[in-house]
Amino acid sequence: MTRPILGIETTCDETSAAVLDAHGAILGLVIHSQDVHRVYGGVVPELAARDHLRRIEPVVEAALGEAGVRRGDLGAIAVAAAPGLIGALLVGVTWSRAAAFALAIPLVPVHHMEGHLFGPVLEDPDAVPPFVALLVSGGHTLLLWVPEWGRYHLLGETRDDAAGEAFDKVARILGLTYPGGPAIERAAAEGDAARYRFPRPLLGRKGGAGSGRGARAGLFDFSFSGLKTAVARTVADVESPARLEAERPHLAASFQEAVVDVLAGKTLAAARAMGCERVLVGGGVAANRALKARLLGAVGPGGRLFAASPRLSMDNGAMIARAGMYRLQRGDFGGLAEASARAPIPGVVRR
Repeated sequence: MTRPILGIETTCDETSAAVLDAHGAILGLVIHSQDVHRVYGGVVPELAARDHLRRIEPVVEAALGEAGVRRGDLGAIAVAAAPGLIGALLVGVTWSRAAAFALAIPLVPVHHMEGHLFGPVLEDPDAVPPFVALLVSGGHTLLLWVPEWGRYHLLGETRDDAAGEAFDKVARILGLTYPGGPAIERAAAEGDAARYRFPRPLLGRKGGAGSGRGARAGLFDFSFSGLKTAVARTVADVESPARLEAERPHLAASFQEAVVDVLAGKTLAAARAMGCERVLVGGGVAANRALKARLLGAVGPGGRLFAASPRLSMDNGAMIARAGMYRLQRGDFGGLAEASARAPIPGVVRR
């Protein structure tokens, strides 16, 4: 492909469009984050879909303007078609189908989590397989072995709450704002992580910190529901609002430390099991500085950690466009793109 590609992302509460050139460089990127959900402490699907409907056209226009590209210059459109909130997905997929038809150019459906795999590539050309990938977001927590693009071995996944979902729920318990990840990280900066000892679910002998057999037994799976409950019970024991105010930074720091211990511990154990010191982390939770610092400090002198900047860790059209370029080059497109709330990453198998 020699012409620019447009990427569209509307899986949850970000409306985003991006234009990449034929070499994968970002020419224009616009991300509109929906603030209305702060009122409710979490994403309201109906409100998300309606806001995408209002915003998608101006967001696309702004991205094209930033890139200096006209619609007629585009060579293809990539759209996040799964997984996500079905109403939100339908807005992006329907708009993209209509635009691709009108422009007579290919439409490439992209899996949202494969998009997160390609996020770090946008800033680091060395972020290529082989690597162990930790994908952590509001709705997903996945651990993958990626020997090459298009071959994804599922080592572990969440059995209940995703990591980002746990951050949001604990933030609500602590009286912090939505989204929970940044709010907890800010509060934790002022706290003592050793003040409370919260559980590290499925970490240790039962959590895959040993040999490679753990992947086949599901021992690299994650669980954060019990950790969330432990925080809730601790907060319930706090005697007064004044004491909760004083303890909030320590509770946030202790919770964050527990999540980081689990995510980093399992990821590094998986890297040892696969015999690979190259680790990629993607998704919104990948922007957490404590998580990146822990992984960076443990990959070893011969290893590498690949992580996108905070802006490209959040849901964005650039990662969708970059994954779409890969799928387009493989010829993995054609027919009508269909929105799906739940779908596996193409090519994924449980190891």
